[in-house]
Amino acid sequence: MFFNEILKKIFQNKILTAILLLLASISLGIMSLYFACESIGIEVFNSYFEKSIIAVLNIIPCVWLVFLLWFVTKRAAVAFTLSSIIVMGLTIASWFKLKFRNDAMMFGDLLLIKEASNMSGRYTLFMTDSMRNALIILVLIVIVLAIIARGKPTGKLRISCIIVCLALLIPMKTAYTDEDIYTNKTENMKYINEWSATEAYISKGFVYPFIYSIKEAIKQPPENYNEKEAKAIIESYTKEDIPEDKKVDIIGIMLEAYADFSGYDSIEFEVDPYEYYHELEEESISGNLYTNIFAGGTVNSERAFLTGFSEQGSFRGLTNSYAWYFLDQGYTVTGSHPSYNWFYNRVNINKNLGFETYNFFENYYAELADDEIAMDRILMPEIVNLHEQHKAESDKPYFSFNVTYQGHGPYGTEQNYYGTDYVKSGIYSEQSQNILNNYFGTIADTNENLENLVEHYKESDDPVILVLFGDHKPWLGDGSSVYAELGINLNNTDTENNGFKNYYATRYLIWANDAAKEVLDNDFVGDGPDIGPYFLMNLLFRECGWKGPEYMQAIDEISQKLPVISESGLYMLDDGTITKDLPKEYKQLAYNYECLSFCEQNNFRYKYLTK
Repeated sequence: MFFNEILKKIFQNKILTAILLLLASISLGIMSLYFACESIGIEVFNSYFEKSIIAVLNIIPCVWLVFLLWFVTKRAAVAFTLSSIIVMGLTIASWFKLKFRNDAMMFGDLLLIKEASNMSGRYTLFMTDSMRNALIILVLIVIVLAIIARGKPTGKLRISCIIVCLALLIPMKTAYTDEDIYTNKTENMKYINEWSATEAYISKGFVYPFIYSIKEAIKQPPENYNEKEAKAIIESYTKEDIPEDKKVDIIGIMLEAYADFSGYDSIEFEVDPYEYYHELEEESISGNLYTNIFAGGTVNSERAFLTGFSEQGSFRGLTNSYAWYFLDQGYTVTGSHPSYNWFYNRVNINKNLGFETYNFFENYYAELADDEIAMDRILMPEIVNLHEQHKAESDKPYFSFNVTYQGHGPYGTEQNYYGTDYVKSGIYSEQSQNILNNYFGTIADTNENLENLVEHYKESDDPVILVLFGDHKPWLGDGSSVYAELGINLNNTDTENNGFKNYYATRYLIWANDAAKEVLDNDFVGDGPDIGPYFLMNLLFRECGWKGPEYMQAIDEISQKLPVISESGLYMLDDGTITKDLPKEYKQLAYNYECLSFCEQNNFRYKYLTK
């Protein structure tokens, strides 16, 4: 009896209970870390502890949650059970998402419950040996806590502890949303592919990057944003169908790092790599495309073109896009990118943007290119072949958006791999000359394959429009060394000495074959306006004589009066003026665009196409 009383007092000791809960919650965090990286390997799990800040940032929220629930429920076993359901529930959900879709669970996925439910119905869930073992361990911990850890926080101490836990959210929010900590201090690339967004996420565990993803998922609306008003503006327009007799096939090709350097006096060509492209521009509507990126971030220009949004969201759920509109109009919606499907998570996001099918390295081009990423000599003929195959099998109109890989930097510094001196010798340093010759070698080769593609459609009786544009300026040496040697100003806020243009401007063109010109009664020739990629589809539709979806109509005036809206905070007006200080009328247009694009990103309207 006396012994039982002693045990009872020990088991009800608050300090003992707190120690056991601390150990249990640390175990919970470690277990989550294990399943976070199980798909990659034990090396990544070990790396979490080698870079201890990662382990700490993943474990602290588990400890915080367990203790908060202990103070609330007054029962250690209950607190740990609830915490385990939350932490391991989300961790295992992420495990399955990685297994089925190579895409980790992020906070934004919790906002897509219906879509998640639809997705889970397509897959068969199962339990691995690791999961069984984890479940057994968790159950044993709960049993031990239920028997031994019976200490209960009570009275003012309990209330004080709850207040302290809630107060800790303030410093935790600061730490868990700090970009420097996430990007630099927890960088952990040793055992992963640094170019894979999914693996980069896994390299930081699960709990920590999941919490950090709240920042991305809950995008702040514009100041004084009124969703009802924004919706009302968009819905005041009526979606205009493309007349059956005006439907033409659209083939878009975004050219990796393709920019025209022929206008710079500091570059002297021995062989002009742009000769054919300039000839094609003479047959097209062409102009400057002001992107929001430099030497990287391809996907920004890509998705801006497809959506009409200058600021990109996460696209983790179904999101309005012009691809959905083409699908709604009876088009087949497809495309190609000969690199890996996980790059920028295109394998999942392209589906969310309305693509029925998409050809990547894994499911198509690896076989054609001997397990290498396909260059334009393979990609461009295949764009044609896929189109021809479609026409042989279907009478549906065709929208194809393709992203090249050729032209991707860096370009060799040691020698000229193309064997042709495109720039004159003796003017540049040896390293810069090699970089330039290798870059212009990719340009010349792209243009050669582009010429074959265009010649095919010149001879075709099917109405076809090509939309070509470069995604960003290329990398030219570490620290932009070649730009510096060429004396090219890259100050992206300099509006007087071409710094803004040099930094952001590539080229675009819209070319139509004779059959398309006849159908649309337009010669598709002339100087196009300077424009951002988010308004390029507006320009295409205007030239085709199409009105398009509600959102496109709502932003059409803006696209003509404010054709460039830069991430640097600068705008281009319709008279070509580049400024940060907008006149009152233009300021209202910019604000309207911000509100309309935010509304369009967050209110999917094509649900009937997903059933």
